[in-house]
Amino acid sequence: MITTRDIFRLVVGALTLWVGLWGGALAPAWGQALDEQPDVRVMVDVSGSMKEHDPERLAVSAIELLVALLPSGVSAGVWTFGEEVANPLPLGEVGEEWRDQALALPPALQAYQQYTDIETALRRAAAPEASGWRHLILLTDGVIDLPPGRGDKPAIDVASRRRLVEELAPELARQGVAVHAIAFSDEADLALVERLAQVSGGLAAVVASPEALLGAFLDIIERIFPADQVPLENGRFVIDDEVGSFSALVFHAPGDAPLSLVAPDGTRYRAEDASEALRWQVEPRFDLIRRTDPAAGEWRLEGPVGDKSRINVSSPVHLRTSPLPATLYRGFEVPVEAWVEKDDGPTSALPEALSLSVSLRDQDGEVQSSMELTATQDGRFRGRLPAPALTGNASLVIRARGEGFDRQRVQAVNVLPAIEVAHDARLGRVELVAEHPGLDADNTEIRAELLGEPLTAEVAGRARWHIVLPELDPDVRQPLRLTARVTLGGETRELSFPPLMLNPEGRIGIAQTDLADPTLTAESLAGDAEDSHRRPAVPNAADRFVELVNAAPRQVLAWWEAGLPGLTRLLRDPRLWAVVALCLLPLLVLPWVRRRRSSPTHKREEPHV
Repeated sequence: MITTRDIFRLVVGALTLWVGLWGGALAPAWGQALDEQPDVRVMVDVSGSMKEHDPERLAVSAIELLVALLPSGVSAGVWTFGEEVANPLPLGEVGEEWRDQALALPPALQAYQQYTDIETALRRAAAPEASGWRHLILLTDGVIDLPPGRGDKPAIDVASRRRLVEELAPELARQGVAVHAIAFSDEADLALVERLAQVSGGLAAVVASPEALLGAFLDIIERIFPADQVPLENGRFVIDDEVGSFSALVFHAPGDAPLSLVAPDGTRYRAEDASEALRWQVEPRFDLIRRTDPAAGEWRLEGPVGDKSRINVSSPVHLRTSPLPATLYRGFEVPVEAWVEKDDGPTSALPEALSLSVSLRDQDGEVQSSMELTATQDGRFRGRLPAPALTGNASLVIRARGEGFDRQRVQAVNVLPAIEVAHDARLGRVELVAEHPGLDADNTEIRAELLGEPLTAEVAGRARWHIVLPELDPDVRQPLRLTARVTLGGETRELSFPPLMLNPEGRIGIAQTDLADPTLTAESLAGDAEDSHRRPAVPNAADRFVELVNAAPRQVLAWWEAGLPGLTRLLRDPRLWAVVALCLLPLLVLPWVRRRRSSPTHKREEPHV
């Protein structure tokens, strides 16, 4: 794992060059006047728990990386918080002086305090006015821990968390403040950082290494300052006549072989060939290359090219999109609008045979869904991307292709379930909470079924429900089937949930396929690894028969108590007749065995002469 000292040396040594290259690639793509540019406000947790959860001092690395990534001319500032809130770097225009002050901050970021007051920190950092959107980047372990002198614990912590989620986050969203939350530990209050980002239109991520931190910051910067890219496939990318310069950020592992850049005419460049037109920065985990006035045609990167590598371009032809949501919801389509425009140019100057598409890709870059957008009379392209089936971190990729033209924009998103489901075994019920802001008890009907019997979902709040479960045998694991009928925006849709396994550690399992078909084609992006070791092994035929026989008396009793409908289902269940047949088999075989034993035996005599 790369250390903070390595990152500090990496960033400080190359700060001026990186800012010039990356900022140059970003600036033309902002699409905003100077007085409308968003500002960036970084909040660093310096509480005692961060000392434990951030042993690699990633928060310090984050500031250094942010200093390198922020374009010149934008407004930015840094706040620290623990028990008290400080503003060691006030809001100011990013330039050489601001960067020097930011790089002198590390001592202030390590003055740890005992407690954590996230609520006050958010209020203070969001307070200064801005001419555009305010983007707060919260770096924390996400654990609220107020000083006991302020009241009874943990009541004051719970109250602060409630105010954050129910009052402050919605108010910040109304004021044009987006909160991007980065948690430094799996022990963090992930639900809190996720909710802050969701409500305010920001991104949320959990990082545990400098590599993950770099990826999270790039996602945030690209959302705040979107830039045009050209696709990079198998180390190859195509530059058209309109491109004035490109910046290639190429990730690799430390110690990998040096990278080469091959021009369309076959000319090969290396880092030592850097010139005024070709600037090349080499670092242990990435190379950053900027080429001005590049030749049109296919360029090629030879050497290790990591998954997060990208090619940003500066051009008078831009790919634009309407605002894209930072949070998507499983089961809900995603409306997309995009178009291509040229600086001070007529519509007729746009590329011919233009087509636009959109795709949703998971963290590994695999395409989960895609579609072609439809051209409309106003020159824009529109469509509705099929509803996501996965949850977790993902990316929306909008791509425009025409004759001699290829551009794309990548926007990171968080995909959440429309309704969160949890089994509270202590209270013997299932809790449901609407994550989608448009869902509530008035437009959403929850339906549940256990062993073929419907269960009632009781309204427990504006967007909350609970299902009281019947008494369950702790030795029997069984799936609860859940669906929801939603009427929203004049449309009615059915939402399916992954089966919720009750008593997952039970010895006896009732097969899920006997009760309900699978409702999703994939599990959660973030939970696949965790769920895989919790999921019980598939029993073989003998095990299934033994479990069925053991569970039969209990199941028959349940059917008997259900009355005639239960008996009807019982008589129609082929498993019953299989058990009956197996039980009758000994009765049929036993008389035959007894007859064999009681019949006289004839002793065979040997023949003799």
